[in-house]
Amino acid sequence: MSRHITLLKPGLATSIQDQGRQGYYHLGIPPSGAMDQYSFRAANLLVGNPETAAVLECTLMGPELRFDSDAVMAVAGAEMVPIIDGEKHPTHTAIAVKAGSHVRFGVMTLGARAYIAISGGIAVPEVLGSRSFYNLGAIGGLDGKKLDTGDVLPLGEPSGSLHSHAELPENLRQPLAKQADIRVLPGLYDHRLSDEGRETFYADSWKVASEADRIGYRYKGGRPLAFQPRQPPFGAGSDPSNIVDAPYPIGSIQVPAGVEPIILHRDAVSGGGYAMIATVISADMDLIGQMQPNYSTRFVAVDMAEALAARAAYQQRLADLRAFFAA
Repeated sequence: MSRHITLLKPGLATSIQDQGRQGYYHLGIPPSGAMDQYSFRAANLLVGNPETAAVLECTLMGPELRFDSDAVMAVAGAEMVPIIDGEKHPTHTAIAVKAGSHVRFGVMTLGARAYIAISGGIAVPEVLGSRSFYNLGAIGGLDGKKLDTGDVLPLGEPSGSLHSHAELPENLRQPLAKQADIRVLPGLYDHRLSDEGRETFYADSWKVASEADRIGYRYKGGRPLAFQPRQPPFGAGSDPSNIVDAPYPIGSIQVPAGVEPIILHRDAVSGGGYAMIATVISADMDLIGQMQPNYSTRFVAVDMAEALAARAAYQQRLADLRAFFAA
């Protein structure tokens, strides 16, 4: 007998995501996948799934669901209280949900993305090794389209390995805050900034703009950045931040016209003509996905040794999370 849930309301930008698809960015297909990889994995482990099973990623406002099968559900990441048949339940906790239950969610009070994991995982077909939805390419997810009212989402078979640790302790949850220091490595085109422009970029406080999604996060509120004077090379535009087209790494920061920095995230295009003045270190990419509009950021320059140490610390946090559920 097949298991599934029905989407009664899709929420603001709910999509099916997993660990993402690697190895195709050179062909223009970005990794996609959960914006907060740590919380996505925590949600799965809570319900006894493999940590990379597909989940629902909710942005700012959750969906409404009808469970058509008995299942276990957990919400991790942003603070978004699940409400099952009118009764509130805690986040970061495995919850048994009966077939026929109506599930909705409260206002997202802290953070920007919550992950709804359901035992068995969302069992849509894989595309290029991932079930993640990529909107610009219309691939992955449910038939390569945005989720909508009435969609029926198939569930896989539960592993049967539901853990006795039904609640994730505070020290293993993703820390959430309305202000975050984002660590960056100076980018390939750092030299295009003037000394004054570089000082301004790192000294000012920037706020997340309303144009913040899976493709990129735009920031505002800092002073305009000055670039080095130059004669545009052949093939580059006249904007002082323009370069001859080059590939973009995920996490790279460009500042069109020197006004509003944009961080490219997991659904970003793979190349273009804007100078990349810095790149967010991998350990801090999850934090960006948890920032709502008007949250504030300071960019902090680090060197390669510090970036590698931060990555090792992130991997240790994941190891601690897995060890908790393996105990």
